Amino acid sequence: MISKNQLGIIFMILSVISFSVMDIVVKLMSSHYPTGQLIFFRGFFGLIPILFIIPKERFGNLLKTEKIKLHLVRAFGGAFAMTFLYLGLKFLPIADAITISFAAPIFATIFSIIFLNEKVRLIRWLAIFFGLTGVIIVLKPGTELFTYYSFFPILFCIGFATISIAIKKLSKTEPDYLIALYFTLVLILFGLISISMGWKKIDISDIHYLIIIGLSGSIGNIFLTKSIREADISLVTPIKYLSLVFAIIAGWLIFNEIPSILTISGAMLIILSTFVIFKREAAKKIKPTIIRQL
Repeated sequence: MISKNQLGIIFMILSVISFSVMDIVVKLMSSHYPTGQLIFFRGFFGLIPILFIIPKERFGNLLKTEKIKLHLVRAFGGAFAMTFLYLGLKFLPIADAITISFAAPIFATIFSIIFLNEKVRLIRWLAIFFGLTGVIIVLKPGTELFTYYSFFPILFCIGFATISIAIKKLSKTEPDYLIALYFTLVLILFGLISISMGWKKIDISDIHYLIIIGLSGSIGNIFLTKSIREADISLVTPIKYLSLVFAIIAGWLIFNEIPSILTISGAMLIILSTFVIFKREAAKKIKPTIIRQL
């Protein structure tokens, strides 16, 4: 019989695969369609998996909540973060964009110190320092490899840090499907607003790619949440970093991108830093900041 930890590991692997598929397809489609249009389809087709996890008795009062303001903070903050993640995937090598996005828990920890008054001791301060050092290395300032597009994933991290606080508060009383539902509806709204900036006519051969973006992103979140609920966070967290391996392979085989030694070096520091943060949060029984719950 499969234990809870083993089930959590399986869910985390499925989550990593789902998010990696979304990232790869977003990068493929970003050369054909505006980012806002891709955001819309992430939300529109992302509704489908969510509908399957909503209890039947809630369909009559689907959006009822006493924490509407907090839901909107999470939803609009998430849409902001996703927009810049997609822009990062569009303009940067996929390995660079994914590597920088790994720093999201570092920024979330900083925001928790500021807004939640969480006490952070020396080990987590060191983790924050080395994590930010890793980000700077990946940015490659002062070299010909530096580009201002590298700041897009950092803006994703800042948006993620904002929503992580909202998610920590919402998850105490609000069901996962409702948090995901508000977020997904706001993604659709974001996408529709971007029509004024110009959408492109959809090529019939691209429709399945747009469906995959929505389904894989939404399913990735569902599997991620299930993994965290079933297994110890310190056990499943390292599996998340497989997405960098997938990004490097996809960059090489699909996009003809080979990560620089600076990207790899920075990635190691960021991964080590976030792993230490997760371990310390788990040890102190602080609700963990989940990577990529978007």
